Amino acid sequence: MTAARMGPEQRTEALAAMAGGELDVLVVGGGIVGAGVALDAVSRGLSVGLIEARDYASGTSSRSSKLIHGGLRYLEQFDFELVREALVERGLLLHRIAPHLVQPVPFLYPLTKHWERPYIGAGVTLYDALSMSMGSARGLPRHRHLTRGSALRLVPALRRDALVGAVQYWDAQVDDARYVLTVVRTAATYGAHVASRVQAVGFLREGEHVTGAHAQDLETGERFDIRAKQVVNAAGVWTDDIQEMVGGRGQIHVRPSKGIHLVVPRDRIQASSGLILRTEKSVLFVIPWGRHWIIGTTDTDWNLDKAHPAASRRDIDYVLDHVNEVLRVPLTRDDVEGVYAGLRPLLTGESDESSKLSREHTVAHPVPGLVLIAGGKYTTYRVMAKDAVDAVAHGLDGRIPPSVTDRLPLVGAEGYAAMWNQRRKLANESGLHRSRITHLLRRYGTMVEEILGLMEERPDLKEPLTGADDYLRAEVVYAAAYEGARHINDVLTRRTRTSIETWDRGIAAAEEAARLMADVLGWSEEHIQREVAYYRKRIEVERAAQEQDNDNEADAIQHGAPEIVPAAGLHAGVH
Repeated sequence: MTAARMGPEQRTEALAAMAGGELDVLVVGGGIVGAGVALDAVSRGLSVGLIEARDYASGTSSRSSKLIHGGLRYLEQFDFELVREALVERGLLLHRIAPHLVQPVPFLYPLTKHWERPYIGAGVTLYDALSMSMGSARGLPRHRHLTRGSALRLVPALRRDALVGAVQYWDAQVDDARYVLTVVRTAATYGAHVASRVQAVGFLREGEHVTGAHAQDLETGERFDIRAKQVVNAAGVWTDDIQEMVGGRGQIHVRPSKGIHLVVPRDRIQASSGLILRTEKSVLFVIPWGRHWIIGTTDTDWNLDKAHPAASRRDIDYVLDHVNEVLRVPLTRDDVEGVYAGLRPLLTGESDESSKLSREHTVAHPVPGLVLIAGGKYTTYRVMAKDAVDAVAHGLDGRIPPSVTDRLPLVGAEGYAAMWNQRRKLANESGLHRSRITHLLRRYGTMVEEILGLMEERPDLKEPLTGADDYLRAEVVYAAAYEGARHINDVLTRRTRTSIETWDRGIAAAEEAARLMADVLGWSEEHIQREVAYYRKRIEVERAAQEQDNDNEADAIQHGAPEIVPAAGLHAGVH
């Protein structure tokens, strides 16, 4: 099956289809859960629409720790069912659903006291046992105990007095934004109508029954109605806001918890394994990420702007202080290439501490025609989606088939193993270095053929993107023509990771990216310059926010950058 394109023409067609008839299901929210719901529903034979107010994965789902894991720390909280469920999903993603996107990654747990070894060892043994009993450990090494000397050979960056030994275990990681995009594209391939930059501004009602949504195309300003037999609210941290549209907070209450991550160059920490460190509140990960490390995370309440959670100086210093407790050569703020902040949509419970709130998920059907899904964790998105569509099925007449997403590979996965084995041949045929082919395969899987096709038509697209050598010019064109990218922020922040992987956070790449996108999206010179100006302003205020002492000051600074202005506002300018 050929993967659906998600270019400007397909967006126009999707909007017309959603406005032109009644859907079985309309999904509001294009993060990992909304994307999963759309795929689950359409693969059960339902007619599906999905709308996202900004870009796919632009909220929580592009700002995670980028791990696919069981949640080792949840064992300590005796949450065995959550860990078991997550380990099952880890195995499915690694081996069946997305082997091109989900990769194994090792972690070293430094032991600071000798008595910790039996305690931590027992936990990791249970973790491995749960993995094997669920069949999800295939291809992953089992944990191993290490002496201090062996641990230091794996991670020379550690201070000798910071550990007495260590345990190493394995989990998995993913580019979270790219994964969401691939789920959305898979849903579109099976017939879902999907469109970003479309906001639900109210609900259609017949009595108490929700019968669809009032929507606004934020690119043109046009308003229209989308009729649907069932609407799924998968808005994450915006869940309560959507619930208010139907007259009250409803049954699910979500409390945003902010987590920030730092990105530093790989050479700043000499190690051949990731690290997991215990803090007084939670855990801190040091995660391998290409030519970089990702270090995080924090866990603090956030009740300010949900669209742009800000990382303050205090947040950054907290992460640096904790990781520096174990490093031989401490990191400074000058070592930080990138910073990003995200909000976890935690279900509120009895605890006042966000780090103790539930990571379980909940589905509710508060009024006829509306299903709410919230909570959970990235790794278990597929189960959340299945449960939401099961709830949808109760509100639809007729028998709805059961979920099939546990055996449905995402686009790019089918035939991936064979293409991976052929990467030398692909390199020879394309004229690209084998490392470039490896990079492309791990981002696009078998869809790499479409990108290679673009480069065959336009050899200039084989060149690296100026200021972002890890990515090719072809990837920018592909993002706009095939992957629904509407603005350069979409490309530099989510289709690629230029905004956190380069010292200037993508400023040098911005104009070239805009010109490459202009060919696909039909931008004028004025439009190109406006896109570049908005991107630069967004980076400027993020940097300024990171110099502020606290959340309120950082949030106030970030309000100085406007949202991306739609095409209809071409003459609005930058303020």
